[in-house]
Amino acid sequence: MAGPQQAPHLHLAELTASQFLDIWRHFDADGNGYIEGKELENFFQELESARKGAGVDSKKDNLGDKMKEFMHKYDKNADGKIEMAELAQILPTEENFLLCFRQHVGSSSEFMEAWRRYDTDRSGYIEANELKGFLSDLLKKANRSYDEPKLQEYTQTILRMFDMNGDGKLGLSEMSRLLPVQENFLLKFQGMKLSSDEFNAIFAFYDKDGNGFIDENELDALLKDLYEKNKKEMNIQQLTNYRKSIMNLSDGGKLYRKELEMVLCNEPPM
Repeated sequence: MAGPQQAPHLHLAELTASQFLDIWRHFDADGNGYIEGKELENFFQELESARKGAGVDSKKDNLGDKMKEFMHKYDKNADGKIEMAELAQILPTEENFLLCFRQHVGSSSEFMEAWRRYDTDRSGYIEANELKGFLSDLLKKANRSYDEPKLQEYTQTILRMFDMNGDGKLGLSEMSRLLPVQENFLLKFQGMKLSSDEFNAIFAFYDKDGNGFIDENELDALLKDLYEKNKKEMNIQQLTNYRKSIMNLSDGGKLYRKELEMVLCNEPPM
């Protein structure tokens, strides 16, 4: 059939969580977690067409100017591309648990506290039953009504969105994609993840007495060394914020090997 493929469900009515995911996957063609470049152009053209069809926004402005205005409004971190939670603002959805999440777990520190609370078996993953409890508590906080089938649908949709390797559970780095990019300190470690051997060596170096945990000061020194080793720049405020976020995984100020391994290793601990 001639012409561009039609986007699924792209209109200004209320969307279900599954429809939102269909739209995201349609436009994030390369699956990198952003709509950018040609994907963004295609999305904007479809959005304009949908708005005209709904009798909305019929001004005859230049498309390029309208696109700039649109990006100024919705591209919150001004990186020239749209991430999933930014798209959630554009497409109204009655089930917008992404924005619900942002309102109640908006910082990396709160995120790490939530992770520690819901990774109940300390496996390094949040599994489907743990995720369901997490979403249930989140919806209660937001005073959002829901029933059991709806909660099940939300749980499965979150898994479809963020379970990148399809194992039915979410690792820390997968779950952290719910955070705003500027708050997602785990992204800062992407270019300097450690192998198991490297991690074991650096942990042993800082765990001088071999008791299996390090404290906040030792973590501070470890992070500084990691950044210097990888020739990355970090200011004192960033370092403080990252340290605090990671220490939210600790047990009474003791950061055990497994918790730090989740943040710094290529693969979560088995």
